Amino acid sequence: MTSDRYTTLPGRTVLALSGEDVRPFLQGLITNDIEQVSPDRAIYAALLTPQGKFLHDFFIAECGGRLLVDCAAARIGDLIKRLTMYRMRAKVMITDESDSWAVHALLPADSANGAAGDAGDWLGGIAFTDPRHAALGRRTIVPTGAILEAGLTEAAANEYEALRISLGIPADGQELIADKSMPLETGFDELHGVAFDKGCFIGQEVTTRMKHRNLVKKRLFPVRLNGDAEPGSAVKCGDVDAGEIRSVLDGRGIALLRLDLVEKGGLTVNGVAVTPEKPDWAEF
Repeated sequence: MTSDRYTTLPGRTVLALSGEDVRPFLQGLITNDIEQVSPDRAIYAALLTPQGKFLHDFFIAECGGRLLVDCAAARIGDLIKRLTMYRMRAKVMITDESDSWAVHALLPADSANGAAGDAGDWLGGIAFTDPRHAALGRRTIVPTGAILEAGLTEAAANEYEALRISLGIPADGQELIADKSMPLETGFDELHGVAFDKGCFIGQEVTTRMKHRNLVKKRLFPVRLNGDAEPGSAVKCGDVDAGEIRSVLDGRGIALLRLDLVEKGGLTVNGVAVTPEKPDWAEF
C-alpha cells in the first residue's frame, strides 16, 4: 500500500454470498463475468431489469472463501430481495454483513495502485484497485473499525467525491438511477462493468442491441460550470433540452447530455455556461 490517507464511504455497505451454486447463480444474472473474481481480482458489475435498465451496481471480491459485495447501503434490502427472488433452488446463502464490514477508499490515488481490479488481503479483509478506473485508487472491504489499525489519516469525503466527478465516474443514486438509467449511456461497458462474451445475463438483449446498433444518443460527461448549478437542473442548448446536471462540487459536475447537442455547443444551465469534457476512459 502506498496510501497514507483514507476516506470512509458511508453510502456503501457489504453483503456476502456463499454456497456451492453461487458462481453459476450470479453468472446468469449480472453484467460481468463472475469467473474473473479470485483472491487476486475484483470486478465491477450491475443487476439490470429485463428491459436493460439499471437496478444495482456493485463490486465483487473474494475473501475467506466467500464473495463480498460492496453495494449501496440505502438499497441493500432491495438487492437482497431481488437476489433471493432469483435464487429459487440454487444452493446460495445471501447475508447482510452491514454490521461486520466497512468500505473505504484509500488516498492518494496514483499509479502505484496497480491495474484496475488487482486485489489482495489487507487488515483481515481485502483491498483492490478500483475495477472501473485505476485513477480512483484502491477500495477496501475490511472488518468494521479495522481501518484504525492501519495508521492512516482520515481524509475529507469531498476529496474522493471531487476525484470521482473529475473523472466522470457515475455513482448510484446520482448518475445511476434505478429503473431509469441505461448502462451504456453511463459508460458501464467502458468502465469494465459488462462482459459481452460471457453468456446471458438479465437485460443482455437490450444492452447488446444498443451497443451493436449504435443506439446510444446520450452520455455522461464531466463538465465545468461557469457559476452555480444544482443537481437535477436542466441543461439547455438555446431553447432545446440538452440534458441534466446529476452531480456538482466546486465548479465541476457530471451531466447526462445529448451527444448531438454536445457537438453543437453553447450549453447552459440557468444561464451558466456548461463545458463538457470527454472522459479519458470513454470510447465514443
